[in-house]
Amino acid sequence: MTDPKAQLYKAAFEKLPREKQERILNVARNEFADNGFENTSIQQIAKKSGISVGSVYKYFENKETLFTAVVQEGLSSLEKLLLDLSSSEEDILLKAEKIIRALLVYSRENPELVKLYCSLTTGGNSEFLNELSQRIEAVSASIYTVAISKAQETGDVRSDVNPAFFAFLLDSIFMMLQFSTACPYYKERFFIYTGKQAPESDEQIVEQTLLFLKAAFNFK
Repeated sequence: MTDPKAQLYKAAFEKLPREKQERILNVARNEFADNGFENTSIQQIAKKSGISVGSVYKYFENKETLFTAVVQEGLSSLEKLLLDLSSSEEDILLKAEKIIRALLVYSRENPELVKLYCSLTTGGNSEFLNELSQRIEAVSASIYTVAISKAQETGDVRSDVNPAFFAFLLDSIFMMLQFSTACPYYKERFFIYTGKQAPESDEQIVEQTLLFLKAAFNFK
């Protein structure tokens, strides 16, 4: 997400105490995650935030803008992490390990945000949701493609793979790991494949994922 906050928050929201800002965004995040975008109303968010419906529209242009603000708030830290790692000179396998560990920690600490993202990327049925999910995906697609291309230049990744296609597969793995920590369907799917204890064992997840990626990166 790269839209400046000025395009999402009205001036009145920026003037609120940080505690009140966080309360409104947290309520909105939980409502969107539990009910989905279409089934969440401004009335619900206003009531649970302890403010009037008019105040919500004083702070945000509409529900779409509020939803975008919630998503951006949740993904900005991950985007920064990915950008920092992609620009480093570290071995790509070490980069992958750091990303996996960061995603697992983030997902366990922010399950509602992961549920929201899962809902967005798997159930978007409106032009707004589709455009938003595409903008989010474009960020990771660019970062991973560049990182893989650089790794091919250093010999860390085999040269006969398409970096863009490889990036798609890599991101799909990372996305499934996130969803498997917070989204009921994907948690159960993970249980079926790996056993009931696996999703709680981060070291096992990191170890097995890296073994798979190492073979994919370098297998001749």
